[in-house]
Amino acid sequence: MNKLNLNNKIQRRIIIVLFSALPLFLLLLFSYYPLVKMLQYSFTDWDGLSPSWNNVGLENYIKVFTTPEYFSVFKVSLYYFAATFIQLAIALYFAAILSFKVRLANLWKGILFFPYLLNGVAIGFIFLYFYKEGGTLDTFLSFIGLEDQIRLWLGDRSINNISLAFTSIWRYTGFNFIIFLGAIQSIDPEIYEAAEIDGANRWKQFKYIVFPSIKQIIYLNIILGISGSLSVFDIPYIMTGGSNGTNTFVIQTVDSAFKYSKLGLASAMAVILLIIVLTVTGIQRLLTRERSE
Repeated sequence: MNKLNLNNKIQRRIIIVLFSALPLFLLLLFSYYPLVKMLQYSFTDWDGLSPSWNNVGLENYIKVFTTPEYFSVFKVSLYYFAATFIQLAIALYFAAILSFKVRLANLWKGILFFPYLLNGVAIGFIFLYFYKEGGTLDTFLSFIGLEDQIRLWLGDRSINNISLAFTSIWRYTGFNFIIFLGAIQSIDPEIYEAAEIDGANRWKQFKYIVFPSIKQIIYLNIILGISGSLSVFDIPYIMTGGSNGTNTFVIQTVDSAFKYSKLGLASAMAVILLIIVLTVTGIQRLLTRERSE
């Protein structure tokens, strides 16, 4: 009997090892190995094609922070960073309202979440026609008598990044809405009942019950928004190609690698983005831990 149990344990361990070996191998091959190679290339001037390259030390990293062409993309990220707070505010507002009994609540939930289900490329083309000269937005402004407010929404440098940031708000508000709604609905209904008995209105219930209960989720979404504002790619790439002052950090990285054959420099930019994301994530965890304590 003992020998049978021993054989079963050995078989289970072999099965566990075999089932874990392949995913682990794929993880190392397609995630960690490319990361190591990217770190290596970031210290070189490799063009992505030549069989050899020269080590340039920190030259690529210095170039990113000292050359206006590369450093200016961080300014573009500020538009998306500001848009993050707007979409969080909108999402939290609707989540708080629809968490209570509202007519056609499921319909409104579907309407708010639907944009997030769309592919980024599809959204890019939708808003490309929305913003184009004589398009949907211009037609609407003309209809309500605001012809003098019509602009080159994607061509005017003073407003094109705002237009793109609005597209980002429209796309991601539904995602934040669902997260907030789930967090609010996880609150014990008896707490609301007790608050209503004590005479608390909806605003006081939100202020003293809802917000304190979901503040960790709010902090998490802010951190995700900060990371996302640096890694915006598909919408501006589809709508403007990064031209006319709309270049984002990721678009600049892709262009440096594949358009200008500066793979070493692009690798350095990717490493910088990784460091920023890890730093922001570490700060978020630290703040969350301190607040929970």
